[in-house]
Amino acid sequence: MPEGTPPTRDKVFPGSAAAVSGIPDGATILLGGFGGVGVPENLLVAMADHPARELTIVTNHAGFGERGLAVLLRQGKVRKLICTYAFHRSAFVFRELYMAGKIELEQIPQGTMAERIRAAGAGIPAFYTPTGVGTQAAEGKESRSFGGRETLLERALPGDVAIIKAHKADRLGNLVYRGTAANFNPVMAAAAPLTIAEVEAVVEPGEIAPETVHTPSIYVNRVVLGENLELRSET
Repeated sequence: MPEGTPPTRDKVFPGSAAAVSGIPDGATILLGGFGGVGVPENLLVAMADHPARELTIVTNHAGFGERGLAVLLRQGKVRKLICTYAFHRSAFVFRELYMAGKIELEQIPQGTMAERIRAAGAGIPAFYTPTGVGTQAAEGKESRSFGGRETLLERALPGDVAIIKAHKADRLGNLVYRGTAANFNPVMAAAAPLTIAEVEAVVEPGEIAPETVHTPSIYVNRVVLGENLELRSET
């Protein structure tokens, strides 16, 4: 059990470094966020100091500027990126690495990626979708017609670890998101055996009304209150 592990029912860890401890080389990490919103920035800072390498990162975008995911890319810790929006202007670190042949890319339509992750959390091994028919996204995939409409077989996309962001958690790991900061975070929370949630506030059990819980504690293994206030704000 990693140093600093809290009691069994209390999932709050003392800091981001302790929360990411034990993530191994070669792990597939589901990384929450959409643009700059709902990104677990403090946990990404901790991952920059974490020794794990040869990582596969599943996320919506390929990083912004020189912070967050871009730091891991610059360090050469990421072997492959699976994302929906790889070549926007601010993702220059990824672009440099990709053009130099130093990183692999699997680019997926945004809705398809969300559904592949959701399917993994729901125990659904694969599904058919019309998205991507007749494009490069169809290459090498099984196709089938339903009601005269061509579809592609897409497989579930689980992770070894989900690193996500929520607005609030109780000590048991029940999560509440705020506005669009939810984005990919809820589906990712359910799609990995180890889910680590960075939050802006921690409350006691019972202080979150059951009907307002967005991600139940059964899906969450570790909770950490983001240390750096500048990195904690959600839009």
